[in-house]
Amino acid sequence: MRPESRTAIATVCLSGTLEDKLTAAAEAGFDGIEIFENDLLADRRTPAEIRKRCADLGLGIDLYQPFRDFEAVPPDVLAANLRRAGHKFDVMAELGVDTVLVCSSVSPDAIDDDDLAAEQLHLLATRAAERGLRIAYEALAWGRYVNGYEHAWRIVRRAAHPSLGVCLDSFHILSKGDDPRAIRAIPGEKIFFLQLADAPTLPMDVLQWSRHHRLFPGQGDFDLTTFTRNVLDAGYRGPLSLEVFNDVFRQSDPHRAAVDAMRSLLSLQDSLRQLDVPAAPVPAGYAFAEVVGESGLALLGFTREAVHRSKPVELWTQGDARVLVNADGEPGAIGALGLSVPDPAAAARRAEVMLAPPLSRETGPGEASLTAIAAPDGTQIFLCADDDWLGDFVPTGESGPQAGITGIDHVALTQPFDNFDEAGLFYRSVLGLEPGATAEFAAPFGLVRGRGVSGGGVRLTLDAALVRRGGWAPAVEEPQHIAFTCVDAVECAKALRQLGARLLDIPGNYYDDLLARTGLPAERVSALREQSVLYDRDERGEYLHFYTELAGARVFFEVVERIGDYRGFGVVNAPVRMAAHHAVRNRPGLERQR
Repeated sequence: MRPESRTAIATVCLSGTLEDKLTAAAEAGFDGIEIFENDLLADRRTPAEIRKRCADLGLGIDLYQPFRDFEAVPPDVLAANLRRAGHKFDVMAELGVDTVLVCSSVSPDAIDDDDLAAEQLHLLATRAAERGLRIAYEALAWGRYVNGYEHAWRIVRRAAHPSLGVCLDSFHILSKGDDPRAIRAIPGEKIFFLQLADAPTLPMDVLQWSRHHRLFPGQGDFDLTTFTRNVLDAGYRGPLSLEVFNDVFRQSDPHRAAVDAMRSLLSLQDSLRQLDVPAAPVPAGYAFAEVVGESGLALLGFTREAVHRSKPVELWTQGDARVLVNADGEPGAIGALGLSVPDPAAAARRAEVMLAPPLSRETGPGEASLTAIAAPDGTQIFLCADDDWLGDFVPTGESGPQAGITGIDHVALTQPFDNFDEAGLFYRSVLGLEPGATAEFAAPFGLVRGRGVSGGGVRLTLDAALVRRGGWAPAVEEPQHIAFTCVDAVECAKALRQLGARLLDIPGNYYDDLLARTGLPAERVSALREQSVLYDRDERGEYLHFYTELAGARVFFEVVERIGDYRGFGVVNAPVRMAAHHAVRNRPGLERQR
């Protein structure tokens, strides 16, 4: 194992006042902070008082930032810059921080002259050294002349001052596609600071990308494990520090955001083998899914197989699909998921390290003691090793007709938009479910973002509405659903209709278009049309699926048939499904167009 690194977070990552940010960072378990200058300027306390407050909270101050537009400037501008530097050094002395971040210049006063930049940075480092301070020089990806870390290192090396080193920022390096392997050539003692940020891949101006769309490690597309390993292999022994500019995070509860941030660093440290923590469990499948309130499962061919000994919970089964119906809680919601893991105790230890501690639960005499943790949206996740929990249920002796449902394919959970990235990181870091590509589609009531997470025998989809404004909104807000598997979707739909299931009607326009764009045989499209079965395909296989109407306020069911190695979730059909649900909800007399 590598030695564990200190953890730090820049105050710019979090919402609120400086006090809000310091408290949130300390409670989340960070070792230190980077103080962003704007946060200090808006605070009424003196730097010395802020230093004491940080010490009382157990936080070190690892960096003061930023100092902009210093180097490679004419003499008159240099004189003004040195006056600015003197004031910053005074502030740093009061704060008790020894390193300041100097960003490569974007000023129109800057000159394209590496020798001049090195000379002036040497002068700045000399003045800093006189006060026991250090200069960490960072190449901004949009710097006027210095916009790459190798260029910044050449200037630092040319300046040749012991109090001058580089700051490496993963966003500035990876957003440009620069190769991080050359970091290994920089002596570790000259890497003064490391800042980490992830990001989605976006084809946009790099400055706007950086200012608005950074993410915590593990939430985006950057390979931060390889990047950070290169930095550590170079000999860097400073903190792993987060610098994330994100519009959502800076408007969210700072305590929740700080926990999310800390979880991202813990997950990164785990990937770097810095943590002594059990491996992610990667669930083998669903032990059960739980819905609250009336479910309509009997009309889907499920059997009420058993009832709980001490709780108002029923067990409904069909094939390998198990659904618990709980009379307590918010009606019409998915309340819990049971995941089959090989070692629940180890999975629970990992969850606690990843800041998802076990929930307290009441268990009756002789009942199975299952560990549960809470997902970011409040869904309870039960960690099940085997079927011992079935002993808590008393068989009813009832039998049902069966309709061709064979198991649970996936569960879809709508997330509050502010917690969308947090949810993906939670399932990845705690349970080992790897995220798929993020997709966005135009739904009838706005843009929706979705992402699948999967691993072992478990698939989840996480969806979020990007913007919700005013009173004009869908009749079904924050929908959730359970998708069951079957062998033949068309035949299963027929069987369910015969049982009286209320399946969602799909407009005929959809099938006219399906015939035109796919080239499927007309008779096959006709069979799909007759049973309102939707269709998708990719290079690996096909996906046939249909839906029920709502069972309660926001829960419905899906039945899917996967052909070949299709790995998606039929996202292309989501707007059609949403419009159909809205039509049923608001115009129950509407007849389907054939």
